[in-house]
Amino acid sequence: MVNTLKNYYVIKEYDSLVRDISGVLPPNLISIPAKTFDELENFIISHKNDSGADALELMSISSKKGIGKVISAKNYVGLVQMSDGTKIEILPKIYVKDQLQSETITRKIFLTMLKSLKNFAFKSFNNSSLGVMKNNLYEIFIQMFVQEAREVTKRGIRSSYIQHEENEKFYKGKIIFNEHIKRNIVHKERFFVSYDLFSMNRSENRIIKTTLKKLLNLSKDLKNIKDIEQLLISFEMVEESVNYEKDFANIKLDRSMKEYQLLLEWCKLFLLNKSFTTFAGKSVAYALLFPMEKIFEAYMGNVISRHLGSQYKIKLQDKSYHLFDKPKQFSLQPDIVLEINDSVIVMDTKWKLLNSLYSNYGISQGDMYQMYAYSKKYNARKIFLLYPLHDGVTGQIEEGLSFYSNDQVEVYVHFVDLQDINHSLKQISKRMKIDQ
Repeated sequence: MVNTLKNYYVIKEYDSLVRDISGVLPPNLISIPAKTFDELENFIISHKNDSGADALELMSISSKKGIGKVISAKNYVGLVQMSDGTKIEILPKIYVKDQLQSETITRKIFLTMLKSLKNFAFKSFNNSSLGVMKNNLYEIFIQMFVQEAREVTKRGIRSSYIQHEENEKFYKGKIIFNEHIKRNIVHKERFFVSYDLFSMNRSENRIIKTTLKKLLNLSKDLKNIKDIEQLLISFEMVEESVNYEKDFANIKLDRSMKEYQLLLEWCKLFLLNKSFTTFAGKSVAYALLFPMEKIFEAYMGNVISRHLGSQYKIKLQDKSYHLFDKPKQFSLQPDIVLEINDSVIVMDTKWKLLNSLYSNYGISQGDMYQMYAYSKKYNARKIFLLYPLHDGVTGQIEEGLSFYSNDQVEVYVHFVDLQDINHSLKQISKRMKIDQ
């Protein structure tokens, strides 16, 4: 889908970009300008053998009969901005009942899921206060940053004593003799001195101001621009950062600075491109990208902990066992372990789109071997595999799938409806209790 903003394109996981094709295309194909397509293709190819994040994990290049080359979104969702200003928003493939509102609802669900990520800048935002109905993902990210910056300024911008060196007309602090002699051999009325100055021009505030200035230039949303301009007034006495890495290294978040933490995490996203990726290059200006596998895993751990935490002892990302004990090798790490009395239930999440048309719905043997190992090591008779619900498995939403072995291993496959997570949690709880 092409956004109403110029050079802004929205696609979903597994959808594809094509090179400058006019006319009506299927909904899973989006045409972008030839220059942008070529730059994106070159970026993917140039990163193919990098030691860092593989761009082919983000997108793949293939061809379609009658279409030509296509670039398909894969494992990451979020936002890519090309050097020419073109933005490509990649949304997760989420089952939505109302297809007319699919993009808006998907974006809202995605933002809600992002809040589950640990030590990340999305925890405090309120979906209802954001313009998810009209804004694109990039402007929403800016809006979330502005929201957090406003909270910090309301509480008061922090100042501190900063060592200041200057050639002054007065004596204060201590003289820096080498500089004093070098500069003032003629100017006897001056003193090159070092003294402490109580100022808001500290590293944290310089970083925030620099981020605000950057976003002021990048945002196209009139409300965001107005809000940023108002915030910058509060930072008039603060300089811009000339060395991001140095200023970030100098940050000291003690108790008095606790409210700065989320805001500075946002600054890392915008200034240092610190999302889950290291994608960068001449063609791509920056990327705010997140692996849906990690987001789904964190989100399900969060909602199940809240829903079942009063009944079960819950461990997330448990590392109690290895596949082999002598020596300890091949660590096992299920996403969710629930314990009650002497009973253990293990749950694992998989961000894969299963389909009733595939053999075994497309569940891999590797996943099932993994579940079998969990069952044996944790002495857990019940294993739950949680996949996202989508069009290919909607008929299985209530009952899910069940697999049993003669040595009392039971694996239950459940399809999670992310648009109605409470219903899915009730169904999971029901299956757990019925089969106990």
